[in-house]
Amino acid sequence: MIPTQGPGPQAVPQNAIDEDRLAWLALVLSPALGPKRILDAMQELGTASRLFGLSLTDLEGLRFPAETAQFIFDGKARRAAEEEWERVAAQGASILTYHCSEYPERLREIYDPPPVLWVRGDAGLLKRPSIAIVGTRHPSPYGSGIAEMLARDLSVRRLLVISGMARGIDTCAHKGALAARMPTLAVWGTGIDVIYPKENKKLAEDILATGGAIVSEVPAGTFPAPQNFPRRNRILSGLSIGVLVVEAAENSGTRVTARCAADQNRDLFAVPGNVTSKHSWTPNTLIKQGAKLTATWEDVWEDLPSDVRIELEAQAEAASKPEAQASLLADPVLRPEEAMVLEVLRSDASLQIDEILELLETQLTSSEVFTALFELELAGRVRQLPGKNYVRTL
Repeated sequence: MIPTQGPGPQAVPQNAIDEDRLAWLALVLSPALGPKRILDAMQELGTASRLFGLSLTDLEGLRFPAETAQFIFDGKARRAAEEEWERVAAQGASILTYHCSEYPERLREIYDPPPVLWVRGDAGLLKRPSIAIVGTRHPSPYGSGIAEMLARDLSVRRLLVISGMARGIDTCAHKGALAARMPTLAVWGTGIDVIYPKENKKLAEDILATGGAIVSEVPAGTFPAPQNFPRRNRILSGLSIGVLVVEAAENSGTRVTARCAADQNRDLFAVPGNVTSKHSWTPNTLIKQGAKLTATWEDVWEDLPSDVRIELEAQAEAASKPEAQASLLADPVLRPEEAMVLEVLRSDASLQIDEILELLETQLTSSEVFTALFELELAGRVRQLPGKNYVRTL
C-alpha cells in the first residue's frame, strides 16, 4: 500500500459526496457495462444524478442488460459507489468523471474514453502536454540508458513523461523524469492502492513525493489481471501528444500501445535498435512504417505542435532553466580515478568487475576502482547489474 497522501492542487476533495460523480461511479461498478455504453447512457440522461430515480423500465430503455438494470434499480449500484467513494476518500485520492472540468480533453477524443478515472496525486497533470514512453520489460543496458536519458531531457523541458510503471522501459522512463526533479504520471492496470510490480513500491512513493500522479480506470483494490493492461494502454496513448517506443519484441504488449496511438492519431516515435536484437523488431518496424526515428530529445521536440512548444518554452523560461546542452542537468566534476573508470565503461554493453580491474590494472589499484564505481553509481553515472556487471548511463 502507498502511504496516504492528500490530493494535488487540481484534485477534487472527496469529503462530500457529489451525486453526479456518484452516478458515474455506480455505472462503472455495475455488471455488464463497458465505457461506450456508459457514455451513451449518460448522454441520453443529460444529468447524471437522474440515474438513481429511474424506474426499471426506464433503465431497460437505456439499453442496459436486464441484470444491470436490476442491479441499479435495487440500489446495489449506489451502495457499491458509496463504499468505493469512502475508500478513495480514505486514501486521499480523487475521482474524475467524463463530465468533470478536470477530465483531460485529449482523452475525450478517443473512441472509448474511461468514464471514471481514479487519481492519486496531482490530477492537474492529466491536462499537461505529455509523451508516453513505453517498451520491453527486459531491456538491454542500451535501452534502459536511452529511455532514462530521453525521459530526463524531455522532462526538464516541461514535457510530462507518462508510462505504465511496468518493469523495464516503463520504470526507466519514470526514473529519468524523477532524475530531472520533474513530476511524472503513471497509468496503472490495477487499483491506485495496488502496486504492481511490488518491487516498484519505492518508485510509486517517489512519483507522489515529487508532485506526480498515479491514474487508473479500475476501482481501488483491483489486483493485476491480464485483461486490464492492454486496455490501460489506450489511456497511455490517449493522454499523450505522442508515444515513444524504446525496445520491444515482435509480440510485445508495446505494439498494442503503438496501435492505439495510430488509431488515436497520435504521433509515433521510435528509438532504432541493433537489427540482430529481438527487442529491436518493433521500433525498427515502426520506423519503416513512418514513425519518427528518435535519438535525442530534439527529434521529439521538433515534431511537437508549435503551440505546445511555445507553451513549454515559456514555462521553462519562467523557471530560469538554461538550455545550453542536450541535458540541462549539470554534470558534477569527476575525480581523475572516476573519469578513468567511466572511460572504460560502455552504455550499450556491460563489463564485469574483473574485466574493469584488468583494463585498469596498470593505472589504478582495485580499491581505487571500487571506490570510483561506488561514487559513480551514487552520482547516477553508472548502474550496477546482477553479477557485479556495470554499465555507463547515458
